[in-house]
Amino acid sequence: MGLFLNPDNRAFQTAIDSEIYVDKTGLIEFTNKVLGTQQAFICNSRPRRFGKSITANMLAAYYSKGCDSQELFAGLAIEKSPAYQKQLNKYDVIHFDVQWCCKEAGSAEKTVAFISQVLMEELREAYGEYIPEKVTKVSTALAYISDATSNRFVIIVDEWDVLIRDESTNKIAQEEYIDFLRSLFKGIEPTRYIALAFMTGILPIKKFKTQSALNNFDEYTMLDSGVLAPYIGFTESEVRVLCEKYHKDFAEVKRWYDGYQLGGYHVYNPRAVVGVMLRGTFQSYWSQTGTYESIIPLINMNFDGLKTDIVTMLSGDAVLVRTNSYQNDMVTFKNKHDVMTSLIHLGYLAYEQQEQKAYIPNEEVRSEFVNALEETAWDEFADFQRLSREVLNATLDMDADAVASMIEKVHMEYTSAIQYNDENSLSSVLTVAYLCAMQYYFKPVREMPLGRGFADFVFIPKQYYAHIYPALLVELKWNKNADTAMKQMKEKKYPVSLQNFADEILLVGINYDKKTKEHTCSIEKFIGGSNRITK
Repeated sequence: MGLFLNPDNRAFQTAIDSEIYVDKTGLIEFTNKVLGTQQAFICNSRPRRFGKSITANMLAAYYSKGCDSQELFAGLAIEKSPAYQKQLNKYDVIHFDVQWCCKEAGSAEKTVAFISQVLMEELREAYGEYIPEKVTKVSTALAYISDATSNRFVIIVDEWDVLIRDESTNKIAQEEYIDFLRSLFKGIEPTRYIALAFMTGILPIKKFKTQSALNNFDEYTMLDSGVLAPYIGFTESEVRVLCEKYHKDFAEVKRWYDGYQLGGYHVYNPRAVVGVMLRGTFQSYWSQTGTYESIIPLINMNFDGLKTDIVTMLSGDAVLVRTNSYQNDMVTFKNKHDVMTSLIHLGYLAYEQQEQKAYIPNEEVRSEFVNALEETAWDEFADFQRLSREVLNATLDMDADAVASMIEKVHMEYTSAIQYNDENSLSSVLTVAYLCAMQYYFKPVREMPLGRGFADFVFIPKQYYAHIYPALLVELKWNKNADTAMKQMKEKKYPVSLQNFADEILLVGINYDKKTKEHTCSIEKFIGGSNRITK
């Protein structure tokens, strides 16, 4: 048992002993399945506070010969797997955290030498008889050990990308580190001495000019998490269980912290969920993750369309993003798509894989975006907010003519950015027009099932404002009239179904006439309980 070689299970024990532990040991069934195969090289990237280190500690505790984890895993999901006993504590495990190593080494340039020195000392202590004196490289030592003993290693690297991410301009340190990883994992010989390689980090593997540095790894990312989706964060069913245990309103937790959709799962940031369960307050726990300051230079990059897309996403809409050109580092950005792809990996944007669209996942992250934009004093954001505040105030005052006029102004002033040509464009204009509402309302719900149909947009006030602000029910029409929209909402009983969310509901009908390019609006008030509608 050493610092990196065959560690004990105390780190994972700490996670299990915590007040909230969500069982993710089902992942081990997958890693057991790929042991010793071509699929045994795995890179699982995800944002901070999404359980990367707990996952690494769990795998080390399960496979390491340096401990007896029989009692530790008793009662957990993996215990039911047929292969559980066969692989439990049967492997030589190498486990190190690159971020910790970098700090201990004293600098990025000394990190590889530090890791190599510790590993060589521990390997010689355990298997010195098989390692020739002339051997200085870890990969060569592992090859000699495996050749003599037939042992195969499980290698777990946590925060693998810290030198790529935090030392993005330090080419010497990066090249030395990549050469180290290449010698450890790439080629025919490593497949002989490695049973499983599992790397965790925020960024996917960097795309190097040769495109072959570590291309034998299967990658599971926030763009495509594949079979690892239920192990990336907390799933919706897991959050429901926690809400029941800690007596929290699941609907409120969902509105604040849901939003990432991976492989058919709704995935929640574990840090946020644990925070609201233990502290009881609905707030942003995101700023505590350490990535907040890193997004400011990203969103300030002068790429055409970037700022417009960010404002559009802040308003609750999604935008198309091309992810293929991103180089998986924090220095190479060619266009707005690279910036948004980086924000997806950092967790500040979510990604809809089928439609290839990015969006702000939830209220928690949206509040962090707003803080970042206000700190950078974006003129564009300030202009949007100012006009949007006027739209919201006019809506609350039930001044339909003013609402129509200002939505038309949004259209006219930002038409080049929004490409106002069809009903989908009208939806984008509406979300931008009500940007300011995000201070008091949750992200607008599109196509919400109500009564005998689906409402175009529903703005539900946040808990703190539920008795101050009415819910907003907005129906859009194209080349018809606002009264038609109002009639539809009444006939299909939309407001009756919505009255559980607010005491008062404003019905807002909006129409755009393509021929005259004019907007019209109609606003009426529905008072819950009395079923009265007033103009």
